[in-house]
Amino acid sequence: MNNWLETLRTKKEDRGLMANLRCYLTESKEHRAYPYLYRLGIPIDSESKSVVAAFYAMHPVEGNLKNFGSTVRQIKETKDKKSNDRQTPTERRFQHLLASEPGRELFARVARLVILAKATGVPVNYLQLQKDMEFWNSKTRQRWAGEFWKSSEQHQDEDAP
Repeated sequence: MNNWLETLRTKKEDRGLMANLRCYLTESKEHRAYPYLYRLGIPIDSESKSVVAAFYAMHPVEGNLKNFGSTVRQIKETKDKKSNDRQTPTERRFQHLLASEPGRELFARVARLVILAKATGVPVNYLQLQKDMEFWNSKTRQRWAGEFWKSSEQHQDEDAP
């Protein structure tokens, strides 16, 4: 089921492949990614898999985080340390992400946050991200929001052995 992601993991050192996969994120260049998506076993009409392959090509660092809300929470904790209980830029970006419509708007907002994840060294659970983007609905938004705004006590309890 996720053979495409396993194949992609084995090819992450192939700079040419990664560059062509990133082209999928630019509408005028997305055709450059088609042969590589096909070779990875990704149907070209599967937008969520194609976009996640492009995200992986941007930032091939994976983690076992619960969902993308957890990823953005870690970005916020790393980037916005002095928030003083005020809304941070990362939090605003996340709220805009939650309000996104499925498709290109969602993909563009996630792309910005994947770039922030790369800049802050935060891993991404790409398999879960692909599933969530494929079935983008209010339940997915609620799960992401729950992970992002989880209280510090809840967050620490999960980290304890």
